[in-house]
Order: sequence, then structure tokens, then C-alpha cells
Amino acid sequence: MPTVIFQLPDGTERKVTAESGTVLMQAAVSNGVEGIVAECGGNASCATCHVYVDATQACLVGPPN
Repeated sequence: MPTVIFQLPDGTERKVTAESGTVLMQAAVSNGVEGIVAECGGNASCATCHVYVDATQACLVGPPN
């Protein structure tokens, strides 16, 4: 399983494991990562769960979908 590293607003990191294909917002919420509001449930309509992928890692995750 991939390890996802969430960088929190205060600069600390939270590492969680998630199955391949899991939506990052769901991985964060399921693992209690603070600051993920996700009011729309991951439908990309409320802008409360932005994801920024480190440019050096973008080739590993592919384009947004």
C-alpha cells in the first residue's frame, strides 16, 4: 500500500497508508488528518480539500482527475 504524507498548515507531517486508487480526501478523513473539511464529500464543488502534489513526485501519481 502506498504511504501518503499530508503536510499540515503548521508544517508538521502526517503519514497514512491507503490502498491504490483511494481518493486522497477520503484517506485523510478516514485517518483523522486535521483540516480536511470535505463539506461536499469529495465532489470538487466546495473547495475545502485542496491537494498539492510535490513537483518531484507528480510523475508517480499522474494528472488530476
